[in-house]
Amino acid sequence: MNVTGIIFANDGTVSALTEKRTMASMPFGGRYRQVDFALSNLACAGIHRIGIVTRHNYQSLMNHVGSGEEWGLEMEEGGLEYLTPFSSSHTSDYRGKLESLYAAMTFLEYGPQDELVVMIDSAILSNIDLTKVIASHMESGKDITLVTKKGIADGNKQLDLAVKLDQNGNPIDITVDYAASADYEASMDIFVLSKKWLIQQVKEHIAHNLYHMDRDLVLGLWQKGEATLNIYSFDGLAMYNESVEEYFANSLSLTHKEIRADLFGRNHPVYTKVRDRVPTYYGENCKIENCSVADGCMLGGAARNSVLFRQVTIYPGAEVENCVIMNDTVVHEGCQLRNVILDKDVTVRPGTQLIGTPTRPIIIKRGEVV
Repeated sequence: MNVTGIIFANDGTVSALTEKRTMASMPFGGRYRQVDFALSNLACAGIHRIGIVTRHNYQSLMNHVGSGEEWGLEMEEGGLEYLTPFSSSHTSDYRGKLESLYAAMTFLEYGPQDELVVMIDSAILSNIDLTKVIASHMESGKDITLVTKKGIADGNKQLDLAVKLDQNGNPIDITVDYAASADYEASMDIFVLSKKWLIQQVKEHIAHNLYHMDRDLVLGLWQKGEATLNIYSFDGLAMYNESVEEYFANSLSLTHKEIRADLFGRNHPVYTKVRDRVPTYYGENCKIENCSVADGCMLGGAARNSVLFRQVTIYPGAEVENCVIMNDTVVHEGCQLRNVILDKDVTVRPGTQLIGTPTRPIIIKRGEVV
């Protein structure tokens, strides 16, 4: 069966890191962007017609993804399309995913109506075999398949959507925008639906001034008994990068071998834009301990428990600990950095001290000099 993929690029924000970029184009893991995980999951499942729904600040996203060549999407059949529904919308206010889908209806209506649609967000990273999710959906005969994750709901983290299941794995309660307790499973914002059914529901919901996927379509129809819900509980690693604290902790967790193995090698490779760089240079007196280091770096100082992106320079005498340092950033002599996120092209002047905490890391915006 043919399947269409839809990626939502803008849902969610992470403080200063998403002021001038989408969630999908936020750097992660030394050489990747968050959209790489969604694109790789879809492409490796044989889904080669993909639309990326994006509302604003999408220049860096388009620069990174391009025509989708690295994900095998530059083909005669299928391919990649950027869907910018608010460029022709009657309103500039974003009211929900259903409105975005309604404005991108031409993309949805293209091709056979018996196709399936897989929708996925960019804020939750995983290496998931979507062929198993699709097979579960088809076997269930339900209207909607929702991918969930145990262990995320804890009574403190507010979740877009959470589901409580009975002993047979059937939903008995659904909450939206609520800090559900630990006996709920958190939505991973991955949905599988019939294209024909989705088109019909989007049109009907918009006609009744309903715009939200989770609250209006999933919860609303389930409560009224007008939609059936299949739950696919994912047993792999899922990283929820929905806040600065989560993004920072998840980034630093990549210094652990088992985390990297689950995220990057569990089911398939994670592809990204190819950027050839020279190998990283390690100076004679540098001290690099438990770090994830990309190519092209010049390392003369000390770094510990940190993630260093491409072409990072750390001068001799500088000390970096528990930091995320993005592309083309320079840390000069005598600097002391702890619990800091440096965006791209940052320059840290000699002798600067920046000390944050694990729950409140200091963020230096792209291109700044401190």
